[in-house]
Amino acid sequence: MAARKKPPGKPAKRSRGSRSRPRNHNDIITFLLIAAGIATLLIGSGLGWFLSLNVPDIRTFDDYRPPVATTLLDNRGNFIDAIYEQNRVVLRYEEMNPLIPQAFVAAEDGRYWDHGGLDAWSIFRALVRNLQSGHRAQGGSTITQQVTRSLMLTREKSYSRKIKEALLAYRLDKMLSKEDILAIYLSEIYLGEGAYGVEAAARTYFNKRADQLELAEIALLAGLPQSPSRYSPLTHFDEARTRQRYVLNRMADEGYISPDEARHAFQRKLRFHDPGRQHDLYGYFTQYVRQELEKKFGAEQLLYEGLTVTTTIDPFLQEQAVRTVREGSASIQQRLRDPSGPQAALVAIEPKTGRIRAMTGGTDFNASPFNRAVQAKRQPGSVFKPLIYTAAFEKGLRPDLLIDDSPLTISNPDGSSWTPRNWNRHHYGPTTLRDGLVFSRNIVTIKLLRQTGVGEVVRLAENLGITSRLEPELTLALGASPVSVLEMTGAYTVFANGGKFMPPVCITAVRDRHGNPLPWTNPQPKQVISSSTARLVADLLEEVISRGTGQKARGLPDSAGKTGTTDDNRDGWFIGFTPGLLAGVWVGHDRGKSLGRGETGGEAAAPIWLNFMRAATRRN
Repeated sequence: MAARKKPPGKPAKRSRGSRSRPRNHNDIITFLLIAAGIATLLIGSGLGWFLSLNVPDIRTFDDYRPPVATTLLDNRGNFIDAIYEQNRVVLRYEEMNPLIPQAFVAAEDGRYWDHGGLDAWSIFRALVRNLQSGHRAQGGSTITQQVTRSLMLTREKSYSRKIKEALLAYRLDKMLSKEDILAIYLSEIYLGEGAYGVEAAARTYFNKRADQLELAEIALLAGLPQSPSRYSPLTHFDEARTRQRYVLNRMADEGYISPDEARHAFQRKLRFHDPGRQHDLYGYFTQYVRQELEKKFGAEQLLYEGLTVTTTIDPFLQEQAVRTVREGSASIQQRLRDPSGPQAALVAIEPKTGRIRAMTGGTDFNASPFNRAVQAKRQPGSVFKPLIYTAAFEKGLRPDLLIDDSPLTISNPDGSSWTPRNWNRHHYGPTTLRDGLVFSRNIVTIKLLRQTGVGEVVRLAENLGITSRLEPELTLALGASPVSVLEMTGAYTVFANGGKFMPPVCITAVRDRHGNPLPWTNPQPKQVISSSTARLVADLLEEVISRGTGQKARGLPDSAGKTGTTDDNRDGWFIGFTPGLLAGVWVGHDRGKSLGRGETGGEAAAPIWLNFMRAATRRN
């Protein structure tokens, strides 16, 4: 039988081993290469986009390192002020009062413990309400999204940013525990008045640590994230109370507190702290502490690294210093009927330790932050004289030595002459060194300085902590070389401390943000003059108060001190001490205007010193 012929026009069927296989194989390889290239491009673009988010590498709570305020504590460990770029203190979850996270979760994200960083139901509910209202009436962001937004993204309102926020929130939820995310949130969230986080807010609004807050106060803070300015209790109290009630009701709904607890908390009277008053009270001292810290650690560490600084300030004495300086200045203003009252400064030091217990550099820090106790250099007048007598006694001269208090003219190298006078323009003939100091006789002191040697006095002043330049001239006897109140007051520690000089200190300890101690050197006392000379000068300074120029400072047992007045009554000084406390007071005008007729150091400065020291003695 003849074989069937294939239909014409149809190609013969190729076997599997035909020559077409290499061509199909090449097509597949080409396709795979193109697909791999596209995939690589997409993955690379995605990776590049992710890297462009500038995501902080936060894998544990310890990786969270925002700018943290430096905290200043008084000598008893209580908060007095902060130094910061952003006013923030970081707290771990376990350091918080449990009511704090409960309040914020109830108010901001009720399903926080259940969702995985995103809450689809909340997003849907917010979308529906926004569509119904025609504008953005409600947000659907979780606490995790808010943390993501704060740490990683800009504040722009766009769909692309919301997508980034959602992806990063999911990532953050997988990397950190719920407790750590919540702790970051409660340290990061802005709560108004410059306060970031609950610890800074607790200090700002209530002058308390966060762990000291009551339920009513916690609920008030938890109402602020929605709009810190609109719900600020300091400026919009009724609106803040409305939010407080909402938070308390939500906490009761979630079972964190009972309805009775919510009701009682809402009825609690709130007492708010005035940050302006706190700053006014400690502002000059804070400014000085900041200068000392910057010398050691630099501005960046001070502003961002969350140091905790224990200072020497005594809150009671600080309040008394501010009060007495203001009252004293107002009294002078009223006495002279001067529309512009004088400025005043006061520094109080514990002589044995050098610790500054009070400092105020003016009558109103908020009005004038220039620190006249530290930054101003003024002629000290006769408060410098005890240093001259000290140098003389150290050389063997005695208080009963007579010097003729008679007119004196001194010729200068340039041909001019100087004819100094006593402050009352009288002369008393032969005068003992005792009376020369007690009654502040200028001529006697000038002649004593010439006999003792200007160089000796300058070296003594340097050993007593006076770093301002002293002109090596006989005018030094009249206190003509300007110094600061802190320098001049610090020098008197030798008279109250048996001849030992203690440099003034304002800081006793510094710790980093983890509580580890940082190096801080506290000076040691140095024997500068003999104890017998120190006792002798102290006895003479007691006579200054009992029968000399400082009688307006009388009234305290075992008190000693010295007045100082410069030409035309431009500066009034009094520096004195009782057992355990030394204080220096300066009164004057910034531009060097006269205080007024009769306004000497004894009249203007000594009463301020006495009022302050009386308050200090009553407390003890």
